[in-house]
Amino acid sequence: MKKFIPVAVLLTSTFNAQILPKFTDEIALKLAEKPLKCINQEYPNKTAHIINNEIEAALKPAELHPSFYGCFDWHSSVHGHWMLVRLLKSKPNLANRKEILEILNTSFQPEKIKEESAYFTKYAVSMNFERTYGWAWLLKLDQELMTWDDPQAKIWHQNLRPLTDEILRLWKIYLPKQTYPNRTGVHPNSAFAMAFAIDWARISNDKVFENQLVEKSKYFYLKDQKTPAYLEPDGSDFFSPSLEIADLMRRILQQKEFVKWFNLFYEKRSIANISEIPIISDINDFQTVHLVGLSFTRAWTMKGISKSLPPNHPLKKQFATTSDKFLANALPLLFQGNYGGDHWLASFAVYALSEE
Repeated sequence: MKKFIPVAVLLTSTFNAQILPKFTDEIALKLAEKPLKCINQEYPNKTAHIINNEIEAALKPAELHPSFYGCFDWHSSVHGHWMLVRLLKSKPNLANRKEILEILNTSFQPEKIKEESAYFTKYAVSMNFERTYGWAWLLKLDQELMTWDDPQAKIWHQNLRPLTDEILRLWKIYLPKQTYPNRTGVHPNSAFAMAFAIDWARISNDKVFENQLVEKSKYFYLKDQKTPAYLEPDGSDFFSPSLEIADLMRRILQQKEFVKWFNLFYEKRSIANISEIPIISDINDFQTVHLVGLSFTRAWTMKGISKSLPPNHPLKKQFATTSDKFLANALPLLFQGNYGGDHWLASFAVYALSEE
C-alpha cells in the first residue's frame, strides 16, 4: 500500500533539497481546496463597506456582494475566482473540476454580477471601494476569461462585463487625478495595480487606458533612483514596494531603457536585503502571515524582471535563482496556518507557480 505523504511535508523536503516545486496536478488540487472552501463562506468577513445609515448597518456581506462575498473580503474572493479559472485552463484533468465549474457558474450569474456592478454607484463613497487592489484583480480575472477559448468561459466573460466596465470607468476617472503613487507594501500599492491593468489593457486592446497607465507610470517612477529597499519590509507587507515598481517599469520600457533605469534604481545593499527570506514569527496572526505572501510576490516579480534583463546582466541569473528560493520557501508555509492565510495565499501561490 502506497504511503501518503502530506503536501506540506513533501514541499518542505523539496525546499530542503533546493529543488523548485513543480506545478503538478497534486499541488494544484491541494491549492484549489482553499478558495473552494471559502468562496461560499460568509463569515468571518471584512466588508470594508462604509455604513451611511441604520438600514445599511444591517446588510449582510452576501447582500452587498452576491458574487464575491466569501473568502473574508471582496478582493480575496475575486482573486480566488481568478485562481480557479486559471486552474481550469492550465490543469484540465483536476479531480475537482466539476466542483470548480459549479462554483464559478454560480458566481458568474448575470443578475449577481449586475448587482456587483451597481454597488459602486448605489451607496455613498462606494466608488472608492477596493481602489485599486481589488480593481486590479478584477481585471486579471476578466483577462483570464477573455483569453480562454472555451464556450463556458465566453459566457462567463460576457456575464462579467458590466462589472469590468464599471471598474474601467472608475479607473479612467481616477487615474488622471492621482497625483502621487502609493508606495506601500500592502493593498493600495499603485505599481502592482497598474502592472495588472496594463496587462489587461494590452490584451483587450484598450489603447486609451494603456496610454494613460504608461504615462502615469513614467510620471510616478521614471526618475526614481537609489530606492531605499534596504528598509523593506514593513511588518505586514505582502508586496515589495521596490520590486513592484521594477515589475511595472519592465512592462513599459524597452529593454535598453529598462536596464539603464534599473541600474540606477537599485543599490547593492538594497538588492541584498530584498533577497532575504522574510521571518514569519507567528503564521497564525492575520497580519504577520502577509509576509508569506511577500515571498510569493517577490518570487513572481523577480522572475519577470529576470526575463526582462539581457543575458549579460549580472542580476539576471541571481534574480531567477532568488525567485525560486522564495517560491520553494513559501509554498510549504501556505498549508500550515489558519484562515488568516487560507482565504488568500493560494491565489498568490498559483500566480507565482504558473505566471510566465
